[in-house]
Amino acid sequence: MTIAMVSRRYGLSQDTLRYYERVGMIPPVHRTQSGLRDYTEEDCRWVELAKCMRGAGLPVEKMVAYVKLCRQGDETFPQRLQLLQEQRKDLLQQRARMDEMLTRLDEKIERYEAAVRTGRLPSEGCEE
Repeated sequence: MTIAMVSRRYGLSQDTLRYYERVGMIPPVHRTQSGLRDYTEEDCRWVELAKCMRGAGLPVEKMVAYVKLCRQGDETFPQRLQLLQEQRKDLLQQRARMDEMLTRLDEKIERYEAAVRTGRLPSEGCEE
């Protein structure tokens, strides 16, 4: 599969795909005899994983470390597990912060919905 096809398939620019490979976020992509990138299904799985992990907030450095560990073999299962568990913990903390912000925003929205209905801001007037 060409880089253009992979770019369309995953909604990533060709420059992003090249960057992922250059920095080690995905292993080196298979090449044709003339040196053009020829993405295999395995290469595409790596692209999909990188996109997912980046979307989950995994820093580039951690993704590179994860790829290196994978390429070192099965003896790195414990380190990979730890890296993923740490990222999960970070995501849960982010979600908790987002939930707090949503709760606060919902409270504000309720106050202003009441103000629209009554013409007055409930409670402390204009105090936010």
